[in-house]
Amino acid sequence: MFPLRITSCPALIVAILLIVPPAMAQRAATRGGVTPQNVRDSMDKAVRYLKSTQRQDGSWPDYAEFKGGVTSLVTLALLEAGVPKDDPAIQKALTSLRSTRADKTYALALQTMVFCAVDPQKDLQLIKSNAALLESYQIQSGERAGLWSYGSPREGGGGGDNSNSQFALLALDEAAEHGAEISEQTWRRAFLRWDSMQNGSGSWGYLPNAPGTGSMTCAGITSMIITTKRLESGDAEINGDRVNCCVPLKQDSSVDRGFDWLARNMTLRTNPSEGGGGGNSLLYYLYGIERVGRLSGRRFMGTHDWYREGAELLVAWQDSLDGTWKGTGVVEQSNPLVSTSFALLFLAKGRRPVLVSKLRYTANQDWNPHRHDLNNLNRHVESLWQQKMTWQVVDVSAVKSAEDLLQTPVIWISGKDGFQITPKQEELLGQYIEAGGFIFAEAGCGGQKFDKDFRAMLKRILPDSQFRLLPPDHPVWFAEQAVSPDFAVPLWGLDACCRTSVVYTPQDLSCYWELYGSRSFLDDDNISIKVRNQVTAANAIGANVLAYATGRQLKDKLERVELTTDGGVQDELGRNVLKVAKIQHLGGSDDAPAALANMVRVAGEQLDLRFDVEKPMVTLQDDAHQFYPILFMHGRRDFGFNSKQRKNLKEYLERGGFLFADSICASKPFTAAFRREIAAIFPDAKLEAIPIDHPMLSTAYGGFDVTNVTLNDPQTRNSNEGGLKSVRRESSPELEGLFINNRLAIVFSPNDLSCAMESGASLQCKGYVKEDAARIATNVLLYAMQQ
Repeated sequence: MFPLRITSCPALIVAILLIVPPAMAQRAATRGGVTPQNVRDSMDKAVRYLKSTQRQDGSWPDYAEFKGGVTSLVTLALLEAGVPKDDPAIQKALTSLRSTRADKTYALALQTMVFCAVDPQKDLQLIKSNAALLESYQIQSGERAGLWSYGSPREGGGGGDNSNSQFALLALDEAAEHGAEISEQTWRRAFLRWDSMQNGSGSWGYLPNAPGTGSMTCAGITSMIITTKRLESGDAEINGDRVNCCVPLKQDSSVDRGFDWLARNMTLRTNPSEGGGGGNSLLYYLYGIERVGRLSGRRFMGTHDWYREGAELLVAWQDSLDGTWKGTGVVEQSNPLVSTSFALLFLAKGRRPVLVSKLRYTANQDWNPHRHDLNNLNRHVESLWQQKMTWQVVDVSAVKSAEDLLQTPVIWISGKDGFQITPKQEELLGQYIEAGGFIFAEAGCGGQKFDKDFRAMLKRILPDSQFRLLPPDHPVWFAEQAVSPDFAVPLWGLDACCRTSVVYTPQDLSCYWELYGSRSFLDDDNISIKVRNQVTAANAIGANVLAYATGRQLKDKLERVELTTDGGVQDELGRNVLKVAKIQHLGGSDDAPAALANMVRVAGEQLDLRFDVEKPMVTLQDDAHQFYPILFMHGRRDFGFNSKQRKNLKEYLERGGFLFADSICASKPFTAAFRREIAAIFPDAKLEAIPIDHPMLSTAYGGFDVTNVTLNDPQTRNSNEGGLKSVRRESSPELEGLFINNRLAIVFSPNDLSCAMESGASLQCKGYVKEDAARIATNVLLYAMQQ
């Protein structure tokens, strides 16, 4: 496969040492940026090492006093790295862990998290018993009440520390997700202790009143997020059959001050410390950074893109022979199983693809009336797609280009008191949409001012598109789950770039996502059935819109997006330049406005040709089309030519011209109309399948071998699953051609090329995946140029 650079935007026509050894850091800094493949290769090496050290009984060498601890840690790392649950290594590890009676906090917590990750229903009793034991280990009174130590306080477990306490809370949070009942007092004691232990600087240390470190500040932030979530009702409240949305926010001042400390002290070369001489447990610290970044939706810590920088460091620092890492401090230096597991957990969990991002556009909290909404929706979609994903926050004031926005496939915008951003920021949102991005928005809590501002902004950035109420046959109502009409909210859509690119509701959705704080919510008989049905409907709408917007295809977190601003050739005379004109008709002749420009660009760049990305429209009513050796057309509706247009097109093709066409989203009306018109123009010839051995489908003309391509074929799921599914199958390209005097003069694809070249993945669009659409179009254009 040849690498392609595809654009999509019509507007842009798209060691013993306590710090990392300097040589290693230098290698990371000079690599030119880590790639997704670098990370996959690094993870694969680590997985091979960990599997190779597994013992016959399914365990890994554990510390004698922490039975099952290392085994659980390694198993978690393998699972997060994508090793299937039914893999022999995982199943053997489970057999070992189920027979291991862990009795120390670290081991007990890690074991619980493994049970929750693999088969929580089968191991529910083990999860509940482990959770109860962990609760009993919490210190009940004294100056360290609310903390955990290495084991039971009644058995001399010690005085309690923040590291053990963090792991206990992580496990209890997971257990609660799967039905374990955790006492409110357990959460409250922990919350009060963590809140009281925060240093004045915003940091946390290993012990109360100890100097702050990066790893323990991450532990403090995590613990405050977990306990707050478990103690507060959130930003929406249930009152019988009614839901109160946009409850006045309680400020997470402890969490905010913790993040401020991290931002000021952020480094990925050492575990920062206020006490000086820090740097121990670097990999443990990185694992903590991953956790707080993911839980809070933050891509940046201060100015640091924490995952990209951490991945660059770890890829460069890994032992190239055995795939291990050695961190800093005694444990990470002496036990490669522990250090390699922490590194693998960072790489694996941190690289979860972004599903959706929340736009921060105000200094106050109007942009974020329901702080847990996307986290809860993301968890719901994860359960449907059986894929680990994440969400993020995008600060519009920090966005410098459309490429920054394109790091996320969907932007969520919510508000009540208005929506005011700068003209430049509006322009970037427009470029984002035109480059294949998607906006999902709501006017929350009766936000009439937001409704007015948002609609006005869309009119400015997409003046040629009109809002419309989305009908019942639109995939936003059924792509993933059926939506009960009794609990549906009106959804408005704005079409751009081959599809609906903006979905908006003037009513609340995020309020109901906020309520979905636990997987057990929908089964809680103490909650009104009406409210549960409203949450079910809101979750379904959210999942449907995200499935439609992404096609369930998410890009790697490290994949860089490039939109080129090169407009093509600047030669005013246009000599020796690849130019293609588009035929204007009434069947949607410009419904994918960026497609042709992207096709021309890729073809031009493939042979290093001069190209012109302008797309002149010709009507076939005069002789303007005669100045172009290649004509292009596409559409999605029925159309017809008049007699003069038919005559002019026939003469053009008989004199050596070339016509390339495709049916947007495999539109049956357009396909039927195109075939009908060609038959009327050439009654003695016909469109026929182009054979697989035709040189146009090979590298003969400087293009690609496209004899085997991938077709996206949307289908309705069975009645038990419901919704749409995207089936991808490999095949030879289905292209039709018409020959004039043994010369191929027309090439037509009844399957989509244009939308793939403009917007990428589409759940409802039958056609070739973007990479193959680009290759097919390139071959056709290069062939036509050289005839």
